[in-house]
Formats: sequence, C-alpha cells, structure tokens
Amino acid sequence: MNDSPGIGRRIQILPDQVANQIAAGEVVERPASVVKELVENALDAGARSVRVELRNGGKTYIRVADDGEGMSRPDALLALDRHATSKIRTAEDLQGVASFGFRGEALPSIAAVSRFEMETAPLDGGPATRIRVTGGRIVSSDEIARRPGTTVTVRSLFQNVPARAKFLRAAGAETRAVSEAILLLALSHLRTAFHLESNGRELLSLPSAESPAGRVADIWGTDEAGQLLELDAEVDGLRVGGLIQRPDAARLTGGRRYLFVNGRPFRDRALVRAVDDAYRTTVAPGLRPTFLLYLRLGGEQVDVNVHPAKAEVRFSSAPAVYQAVSEAVRSRLGAVSSAPGLGPDAGPAEPEPPAAGRPPRMRTERESRVAERDPGAFGASGEDSKPPQLAFFVARAGADDVDAVATSEGSESPPLGAASRAVRPHAWQLHDAYILVTTRDGLLIVDQHSAHERVLFEEIMQRFEGSGAESQRLLFPLTLRLAPAEFAAVEELGGLLRAVGFEVDAFGDRTVIVHSAPNPHPYFDAEACFRDMVSELTHGSDLVNSARNQHERIAKSMACKGAIKAGQPLSGAEMEELVDRLFATELPGHDVHGRPTILRLTMEELARRFGRS
Repeated sequence: MNDSPGIGRRIQILPDQVANQIAAGEVVERPASVVKELVENALDAGARSVRVELRNGGKTYIRVADDGEGMSRPDALLALDRHATSKIRTAEDLQGVASFGFRGEALPSIAAVSRFEMETAPLDGGPATRIRVTGGRIVSSDEIARRPGTTVTVRSLFQNVPARAKFLRAAGAETRAVSEAILLLALSHLRTAFHLESNGRELLSLPSAESPAGRVADIWGTDEAGQLLELDAEVDGLRVGGLIQRPDAARLTGGRRYLFVNGRPFRDRALVRAVDDAYRTTVAPGLRPTFLLYLRLGGEQVDVNVHPAKAEVRFSSAPAVYQAVSEAVRSRLGAVSSAPGLGPDAGPAEPEPPAAGRPPRMRTERESRVAERDPGAFGASGEDSKPPQLAFFVARAGADDVDAVATSEGSESPPLGAASRAVRPHAWQLHDAYILVTTRDGLLIVDQHSAHERVLFEEIMQRFEGSGAESQRLLFPLTLRLAPAEFAAVEELGGLLRAVGFEVDAFGDRTVIVHSAPNPHPYFDAEACFRDMVSELTHGSDLVNSARNQHERIAKSMACKGAIKAGQPLSGAEMEELVDRLFATELPGHDVHGRPTILRLTMEELARRFGRS
C-alpha cells in the first residue's frame, strides 16, 4: 500500500470556496494587505478622501470608506467573482496598466476569509447596494440609501483559516503595518486626503497636499521637511522628481527612503544604491540620506507585474534608469551648499573658469614671497583686486554693488560705520583654520582644509580623464623603505600615482625612490603625504573603502592627505583664491568625508542672538 501523499491519488477540481481561500493566501497576508488592497481600489475609483478604521490591529475589524465612483448592483455582485475586472480586456492590456488594482481582483479573496460587507452607490444617482458575504458565500444583497462612494467592512479576518490567524502579530505591530501601508499610498497620491483611526483614536489625518514637501510636513513635521531639497529633472526622457535630503542633515539611522514609479510605490535595491552613489563624497560612509523619488516614464518601459504583491518592478533598460536617477540627484546636490539657507542662487552653480579654462592654482612659495613685498602683485588690493570668481559669488549672494567695498582708502580693515549693504569681497582667517567671507546678508565660514580637500578631489578626478597632474622634480629625490604590503601596493598603483603627480621607481628590497611630486600648495609635505597615502591605500579606511573604483580611492586619499591643514596661516589672496576654486567645483558644499565645507550665519540669526528680533 502506498501511503505517500499525492501519489496514486486522482486529480480533481477544487471547490470554489477552497480555491478562493488558497487565492486569498496570495493576496491577504495580514490586515495591512487588506487595507492596502481596499485603499488602492478606492484610489482607482477616483476617491478624493479615504477613511480607514481599525480595531485590534485590524484582526477583528477593518472599515475603508471612500467618496470615489461607486458601483451599480450588477457590477457589485460581479466584483465578488474571481477574475472580474473593469480595467483590462486582453493579456496585452497588462503591459501598460496604470491602475493599482480593480474592483473584483482582491474582493473575493478577502471575502473568502472573513465576514465581509460592501456598501456602494454609483455617481450617476442610481440605487445603492449592500452585499454581505461570509466565508466566500453571499448571504444577502439589499438595496439601501447612501451617498455615492464605497464602504467595505471586514470582520473576523481569517475566521475560517485558523492556521493563518495564529501567525498574525500583536495588535500594535499590525496597526503599525497598516499605518506604513497608508503612508506609502498617501505619499504617492498627494491630492487625496487620508484618515486612519485605531480603536477610536485618530492616528493619521492628512489633508490633500499640493506638493511632496507639503505631504512630508503633514506627516513628519516642518522641521524634517525643511531638511529636504526639491528635485525636478528630466534625463533621456525619464522624469525624476521628489525630495532629497540635504547632506548635512543625513544620519546613521532614520533615513526614510521611498521610491515611486508612475504613482506606484516599489522597492529596488539597485536604484537605492544609485542614489547613495550620487551622495558619495558629500556624506560620510554609513549615513542614510532621506529621499522620496517619483519617476515618470512610458508604461511600455516598466513592467509592474513581476511581483505577486506588485512591490517590485522591472525596467526595460534598468542601467539607463539608474544612471539617470544618479545624475539627477548629483546635479541637484551640486547646486546647493551645506549651509542652511544657502540656496542654489547663493553661489555660482556653474562659474566661469579663469583664463585658459582652468581653475586658479595656489601660489608657489616664490610668488608668496613676492606678494609679501608687493601685496598688489597678485590681486590682494587695489581697485581691481577682487578675483573674478569671488566677486561673482558675492554678487550672487546678494550684493547690490560688488564694487562697494567697505574699506577706508589705504587701510586694510573696514570702518565700523560702513554701510550695511556694502560687501567686502576680501577674506579673513580665524585661528588659522577658517576663512570668513562677508556678504550683504551675513557671513560665510569656510573650513580651509575641507574646502581644499573638495577642490583637490575634483581636480584629480578630472586629471584622470586627461593627461595627468603637473608635478615638480625634486632636487633631492626621496628614498623610502616600505612594508611588504605597501611596497606591493606602490608597484600595483604606480600608474595611478603618476597620474596624480608622484613619479616613483622601485629600488629593490622594498625601497622606492620618489623623483617627482605634485605641488598642490606652497606648504605641501611630499614625503608625509606619500607615506600616508600608501598606508591608507594598503590597509584601507572608511574613506577609501567607500570609493567606487581605484581612481576614486587615489583621489580621495590624495585630497585628504594633500590638502592644506588647519593651523596653516594663509595670505588674503590665497584665501580668496581657495574660495574661488571651491565654488568652481561641482559639489562645493562638502568634503570627501561628507563634512560641510561652508556654514552661513545670516543677519537674521545675528539679530536673534543679540536679542534684536
């Protein structure tokens, strides 16, 4: 006798009730699944307001009411049959379906595992209908009076499937899952109002919103909304909109990350990585910036039916989508400083480079000595002393007249009685670490090490695409003995090191000779920089380990080790030149560690701190 299950048994057709219960297992996992399906139906019906009520986390009671387009009695009855829909006619229609679901797709599955009641009335003024279903069987169908719209009530979920009911979590956990499901739909349907009530207590009350920022403010507060930047770009036919977090506001935990395509929320780890790549070198490794991205593209370019719960999608050209999103985010980050309130118009987003198409370089030591003897030689004073970039930046920052320099003739310090609207396009150094630049509406504070680090990083990355960096021949070459792993790294990376300005030859027995070195500034210590770089590239660090490729690893390390340090005195012209070069970069607001390079102190804040506001 063969007792193995399924062997020697006859094939038979399952009863509709059993088939519906099995289908329900694919659609209805928990109360949040029921709420999601019913709210999506309401949105597809054009609802402008959706109200959800729960008891016991939805395990005993769920009610979803909408003011959308209701159904006539025949349609309501048909909606409770499996495979009933008003949205598609052929298999080809699935390719470009823009709706979430359709009356009838989820309803029979939900009704099969609960005590189900639906009241609905069409917009054309026809009679309303109430249908009651228990365990998948229609028990009554009545004509009633009610306003247009639909209300679905689900009681005793999984009453006839105890095996599934016992896997439900505590009421609090189920309520949180319902709340998250509604938040996703509220973020993708801004013009619809949403209300959630649990055990008689209101959890969410979201009016319709005009923009994602308005919705975020209603959900998480105006403080969080104030940390987000609006994004609106089009790259190769893909529309990328939404909100991305200011890099200086990113945190290790708590980053909210939402993706929507054509109004549908979805998950895509690769796309999240593309956004993180766009933030690279603007936030420290491990930070999770918040973002809400809304993608718009043709229905034929995205398949929304690859996941049973439609939580994932498939793009016809995924790499192009990821690249477009990364470019859009990176471009938006490049147009804003880390300083709160310093918007894209406060500094030159795309400044014109100086003569010969290259950013100005730091002066050589010889030129610095000349400057000490003749401050006017390098634009430190005089009528035309303002470097073109700094003058342009000051103008964008709010100056009415960039030539109105509040200094007395022949003096280096401005008089205290200078007009408040005047702008000083000169820079001052604080504790040999910070550069202060005044504008009409406040003060900019620039971290000189972080600023130079950003400048060097972007210049090095550009040089990898060109002929490499300029270097100077050392009068006395450096002979350095390295650890075995470091010596192997220098041999492996010799070509890349040459591209950043280090000409290195192996001398045998783990010894190398450095013939040439870069000259990023007059105070550069070639030996210390080379040793630190080799050690970091050999043994790793959060900085270089987070790099995407070898070029970025070298550029990050060189920028960090080669930048001028805090504690280094700079002349006025050097400070101005550094600010110029910073605002000529693509991402001036942050160094390669993700730390801010610029802070802004506004006149309003000064007034507030002095008790004048």
